[in-house]
Amino acid sequence: MCEKMRNFRFMIEIVMILGLILKIAVVSNAGKTSSFIRAVEKSVDMPLDSDVFRVPSGYNAPQQVHITQGDHEGRAVIVSWVTMEEPGSKHVRYWRENSKEKKSAHGKITKYKYYNYTSGYIHHCTIKHLEFDTKYHYEVGIGKYPRTFWFRTPPKPGLNVPYTFGLIGDLGQTYDSNATLRHYEENPTKGQSVLFVGDLSYADNYSNHDNRRWDSWGRFVERSTAYQPWIWTAGNHELDFAPEIGETKPFKPFTHRYRTPYKASNSTAPLWYSIKRGPAHIIVLSSYSAYGKYTPQYKWLEEELPRVNRSVTPWLFVLVHSPWYNSYNYHYMEGETMRVMFEPWFVQHKVDIVFSGHVHAYERSKRVSNIEYNIVNGQCKPVADQSAPVYITIGDGGNIEGLANNMTQPQPDYSAFREASFGHAILDIKNRTHAYYSWHRNQDGFAVNADSTWFFNRVWHPVDETTIATE
Repeated sequence: MCEKMRNFRFMIEIVMILGLILKIAVVSNAGKTSSFIRAVEKSVDMPLDSDVFRVPSGYNAPQQVHITQGDHEGRAVIVSWVTMEEPGSKHVRYWRENSKEKKSAHGKITKYKYYNYTSGYIHHCTIKHLEFDTKYHYEVGIGKYPRTFWFRTPPKPGLNVPYTFGLIGDLGQTYDSNATLRHYEENPTKGQSVLFVGDLSYADNYSNHDNRRWDSWGRFVERSTAYQPWIWTAGNHELDFAPEIGETKPFKPFTHRYRTPYKASNSTAPLWYSIKRGPAHIIVLSSYSAYGKYTPQYKWLEEELPRVNRSVTPWLFVLVHSPWYNSYNYHYMEGETMRVMFEPWFVQHKVDIVFSGHVHAYERSKRVSNIEYNIVNGQCKPVADQSAPVYITIGDGGNIEGLANNMTQPQPDYSAFREASFGHAILDIKNRTHAYYSWHRNQDGFAVNADSTWFFNRVWHPVDETTIATE
């Protein structure tokens, strides 16, 4: 009976979605360069005494609280925070909403030095064996000045499970960054977790990679990261490789501060890994780690893709910092060697969407591939391919380096929509076949879709989306 009810609800949902689509004009949005022109303004970091960087009151109170998924399935959460004066409690106390039973998890503490900076006490604690689709409250800094937050676990992975992701990249800590985060928080379609495509604090833009800017960034984003998981991708601004000041270990601040559940997907390094979250299997790759043949990242991805079960997680997404298809004159072709290495696998395994950052603007591609080329046939132009992913560049969070507003001309055939503005996106998965995607520029109201489309699953409903436009 339960199975019949689930099938019945699924059919009703399909009918509703088809009704929405029938109301949409059947016109193509492909090949559009937006006519919106953002005023040329310099991106400016907010000063360290800004309200958004305020240190919580109380001696040694926890700060920079953030959570991410702590296992492969979604039943664990990694809770992280920093105490500045002394280690304080290593424990997290947590409980289900409306439950009097409180449990405790034990974490670990780490510190690091970077040039003339010494970090606070960085705590990481994994809460395990949580129930799916359940709201939990948790408390850190147990003792004199505790702080309490909450989160909701994802639904159990499944075929027709709805779930909504937010998408942000290259955020930084400017006034524009603040607008991006505010727009995401106030969007009427609420993201349940954030897929973050790299470049967090931009501390490396300061003299000697001033790591105080890692601390301020952690306090700035806490208003979101403490309440919903952000799924981390490492970008070039996480490298912090500076041999001129004696810092030769890449990713040192990032890996000390931001944990990932990489071991749960048999990865050997925290910079590439996978998770299941609701209806999605998400693969995170590292543009700035070795990925050539026989390297650990290559071998891991080669083994990971066949493990994806589209009967359990119908949607397959990849997060990578450097875009493979990019029609801006910034970072042009920087992702090309990784594309050549892995694009055939993505087509073979029917990846639905690849999200990237790095270019400080927005772009959405058509479904194309460029896998036929070899050194003698000369077939080196992307072609339409309905088994290929859509490539979305969303490195438009608002960082101090400003917008990428110089585009290649004419617009390439593979580019469906592009605009040089700051913003965020929402991916609202309805079921195994349909997902509604919208991108929101900061200059508009929260509910305005500057670019939007339906995505159809490559395994369960592999039809061409380009004949459907939503606005």
